[in-house]
Amino acid sequence: MLRFAPSPTGDMHIGNLRVAIFNYIVSKQRNENLIIRIEDTDKERNIEGKDKEILDILNLFGIEYSQVMYQSENVRFHTAMALQLLVEMKAFNCFCSTEWLDKKRDEAKESKTAYRYDDACASLPHELVIDNENPFTVRIRKPLEAIVVKDHIKGEIKFDPNDIDSFIIMRQDKTPMYNFACAVDDMLSDISLVIRGEDHVSNTPKQILIREALGYTKNIEYAHLPIILNDNGKKMSKRDDASSVKWLLEEGYLPSAIANYLILIGNKPPKEIFDIKEAIEWFSLENISKSPARFDINMLKHVNKEHLKMLDAKELSRYVGFADTEIGELAKIYLEEISTTKELKSKIQLIFSKKEIPEELKESADIMVKTIKSAPYFDEYDDFKNYIMKESGLKGKNFFRPLRLLLTGSEHGPDIALVYKYIKNYIGEIVK
Repeated sequence: MLRFAPSPTGDMHIGNLRVAIFNYIVSKQRNENLIIRIEDTDKERNIEGKDKEILDILNLFGIEYSQVMYQSENVRFHTAMALQLLVEMKAFNCFCSTEWLDKKRDEAKESKTAYRYDDACASLPHELVIDNENPFTVRIRKPLEAIVVKDHIKGEIKFDPNDIDSFIIMRQDKTPMYNFACAVDDMLSDISLVIRGEDHVSNTPKQILIREALGYTKNIEYAHLPIILNDNGKKMSKRDDASSVKWLLEEGYLPSAIANYLILIGNKPPKEIFDIKEAIEWFSLENISKSPARFDINMLKHVNKEHLKMLDAKELSRYVGFADTEIGELAKIYLEEISTTKELKSKIQLIFSKKEIPEELKESADIMVKTIKSAPYFDEYDDFKNYIMKESGLKGKNFFRPLRLLLTGSEHGPDIALVYKYIKNYIGEIVK
């Protein structure tokens, strides 16, 4: 069993989508189910409706899953297992106040040493624990030996006991901390492989410690994906528009192209353009670079253009507001100069919108409009052009400039003869 575990606290980041895609691919390769676990225990940060938005995006990208579960539904199990650790003396109640811990952190900062909890409450006598009416957290005892993580991408990583510390697993309000909830849920779901971002590397030994303390012996594999950098070589954040999957979709990038690009970067694929189903045949976690991947919007535009070219003409026409093969073929002409469906739609809208005619061409354009409206239907562009030229008496720039403007809404663009081939049945709607 594999899992994708997003939090409903904001727009889906491309790094999260990349994690979802890789989990989906590997689940198919291993013939194991993929579950979606909405990590919603941080109620203050949850945004209403974001869980549905996440699922809608996954469906849009064709990411199949067997189950959707909410972490908050497992709180009773988190509580029971925390109690088990307390009974077995593998965890302890910590009565240290927030102010006291902050003071200790400040002292560590001033002395330029890493803060570590000093286990002040780790060996309190039972009577002091029972009689203590102060609020408390629950901490798991730090390990006695180093914990080694074997990562599919990063290789072997060793964590010393002091790096793991006696960390909190239950807050004062008795809700689980992230690492505890995550470790318990992975146990409950019988997860075999965790694929996630490298910002979770430090969480992994803590989750291993929790499972071992609970007597869970199954080995869970790990793969931590390197971060994605922006154009400035810094980690992509919410300030980067392109970091949002929602923004990319709104800008006119196809789900298939976004997926293609996110699999492509930092990888060694056998070819540049492909879809997820093809990637299932050759994808390997071991081929992912250990170094951060750089997000290149121009490369994404190139990939998107290639995916647009592969679309059936009628399907492409739907992206510009039609369901017509002819308009789809017309749109394909413009793919030489644009890269997204948003840009493509603006080109096609220009053709069907009211035209902006320069003052010096208005007289010629008015004559041409009347001539076109009264003209018979012509299948061939040359016949159409010759008829309009003869009947209007217009020549040279006074003919070709207004003609292009009236038919396309722009003074520049593809060969007008090629455009006419696909708009001839719409001339009455285009020339008004």
